[in-house]
Amino acid sequence: MSIAHRLRDDRGALSLEAVILFPVLILVLLLVVALGRIGSANNAVDAAARNAARAASLERTGGSASTAGQQMARSVLNQQGLQCTSTSFSVSTAGFSAQIGEPASTTATVTCTVRLSDIGLPGLPGTKTMTSSFTSSIDSYRQRG
Repeated sequence: MSIAHRLRDDRGALSLEAVILFPVLILVLLLVVALGRIGSANNAVDAAARNAARAASLERTGGSASTAGQQMARSVLNQQGLQCTSTSFSVSTAGFSAQIGEPASTTATVTCTVRLSDIGLPGLPGTKTMTSSFTSSIDSYRQRG
């Protein structure tokens, strides 16, 4: 067998290419999964904040607004199937002390820490914290307590 013939022999090249490309394809797939989980979690936290602010704005007192907003945020996160390692909910109630006829609003803030360590992508942080706030107007001519 001549040297020129050996240089043209491609046996084993496909195996070598597979060994090189397979880990790269797995890393790309894991990156897509991680970005999908982050995007989905971000959307769920946005929806929770938006619905919590709306639920709070429909109440008549600051105390009931805070309770309604937190319950709504928990409900939305559960409906979305988001598993948070820690959560935080806050609803501003200062708008409920405004006089009737004055514009007022309430803001709900939802924070959720999502676990990413189970994805197994090297360099990916173990958790990511998502925070979203949404403001909803309180009816200016509705009686407040």
